[in-house]
Amino acid sequence: MSQAEETETVDRDGVIQSVSGPVVTAADLDARMNDVVYVGDEGLMGEVIEIEGNLTTIQVYEETSGVGPGEPVENTGEPLSVDLGPGMLNSIYDGVQRPLDELEEKMGSAFLDRGVDAPGIDLEKEWEFTPTASEGDAVEPGDVIGEVPETESITHKVMVPPDYEGGEITSIEEGEFTVEEVVTELDSGEEITMYQEWPVRQARPAAEKETPTIPLVSGQRILDGLFPIAKGGTAAIPGPFGSGKTVTQHQLAKWADADIVVYVGCGERGNEMTEVIEDFPELEDPKTGKPLMSRTCLIANTSNMPVAARESCIYTGITIAEYYRDMGYDVALMADSTSRWAEAMREISSRLEEMPGEEGYPAYLAAALSEFYERAGLFQLINGDQGSISVIGAVSPPGGDFSEPVTQNTLRIVKTFWALDADLAERRHFPSINWNESYSLYRQQLDPWFRENVAEDWPEVRQWAVDVLDEEDELQEIVQLVGKDALPEDQQLTLEVARYLREAWLQQNAFHDVDTYCEPEKTYRMLGAIRTFNDEAFEALEAGVPVEEIADVDAAPRLNRMGTAEDYHEFIDELESDLKDQIRALY
Repeated sequence: MSQAEETETVDRDGVIQSVSGPVVTAADLDARMNDVVYVGDEGLMGEVIEIEGNLTTIQVYEETSGVGPGEPVENTGEPLSVDLGPGMLNSIYDGVQRPLDELEEKMGSAFLDRGVDAPGIDLEKEWEFTPTASEGDAVEPGDVIGEVPETESITHKVMVPPDYEGGEITSIEEGEFTVEEVVTELDSGEEITMYQEWPVRQARPAAEKETPTIPLVSGQRILDGLFPIAKGGTAAIPGPFGSGKTVTQHQLAKWADADIVVYVGCGERGNEMTEVIEDFPELEDPKTGKPLMSRTCLIANTSNMPVAARESCIYTGITIAEYYRDMGYDVALMADSTSRWAEAMREISSRLEEMPGEEGYPAYLAAALSEFYERAGLFQLINGDQGSISVIGAVSPPGGDFSEPVTQNTLRIVKTFWALDADLAERRHFPSINWNESYSLYRQQLDPWFRENVAEDWPEVRQWAVDVLDEEDELQEIVQLVGKDALPEDQQLTLEVARYLREAWLQQNAFHDVDTYCEPEKTYRMLGAIRTFNDEAFEALEAGVPVEEIADVDAAPRLNRMGTAEDYHEFIDELESDLKDQIRALY
């Protein structure tokens, strides 16, 4: 939203009475809750968060040093909104949807000046609009009336805005237009452009939320194999510093089979966002062969940016995701991390002198998290189509303490929990997801898809792996006390099988060209090969073969090379045959 577009009325303006960090109190301001205002002589963007009598409290999305009492506050009369239209993909925004490349161009510097604004999408660029509706057609809110080739990978669908009445098309034109030019007129007098605005704190309407039954295939074996997330599902990745949250989210952003990726860097370190910004334009989208950025929107709100903007960047991201969902796309939103967002709420709350909840977080922390995550889902849209938003939120608990409020409140909401483990990370086991603490509540509703599209016995094979890993966890306590050799031979063999499950199947190299992505069929075949070793080994043990001889067969170590095998079908077929021959030759 640009200042030139606002309706300026002198009687709505006020003056600053006090400044406390990002919180500014203004007097004599005629405003409503969530109105966007411009604060001080420099016109810093802010949002009304509390009104009490003649005093209005504002959270400012920019640094407030040097701003003092007596300076003016100008009200726009509009809520904080995002600009929606072609041009959002392949873009990098800050927390309030200001395009960072345009701001850099305006200022000729990599450092942002205060009070500088720019529209979220290019208002001057012309786009090729192709109608999909005709004159005389009756259209309703949400209906698609035309298409624009937004990027090499994504066709942007121009829709009747959800807050329009709709009607019969009296005029629709093909050609090149800017986003603000009228492309369609209705008999109701409404004019449709390629540009929409939508308040970030208000969910876009949908007809119905449905139960998701298709997995969001991530290409990560431990996720797809043990703890799957559905398209339209919610997941949390909590973990201490250095345990791999960001790399896991990067992998999901690169490889998850979503049509659109919205990546929100909320209060993370600048070097992590730099990695995303540098890597994504060079990465090839495995689905289309085009650059990955052509279906990605990045929101970079790093830790050195003003704290209040972290609070809004999550809402900016989910609103952009809802817009593409309304086109019928499957959207994956990565929020890294919701802990920084909660810390921003805590700071604003303390400045407002609100009654603190647990560990100083506001008492409404759980409600705010719920409000965000409930905007994910598989939706029947108001135009009869179907679209989904999958939300994957990283959580950064201090010291890796999962009992802290943000982690606990997130776990009450999400249905998939990927618990990162610092001990696994120290042992260089990546992804460092603890298989004993993690869970997915989507397993049963996704099993029919895996049975139909991968293998009929997928749930049974997965359960076998879970049982072996559980048994290993129980045996480890005994091993640490008396040593592995004190165990019965069958339990020693179980530990050997579990070792291959951990090292050959659960570990995955994100930096290896082949192993970085593992399709579900390969995940299943690899697990099947380890189970073949298990079945043959236990038969040999029953026939009296010592466990040391079974473990020393030449083919067994090749289980660790399955992930990096280019032609995995041929490799695993040969491996399974060799395992059977070599183990059976022992008795």
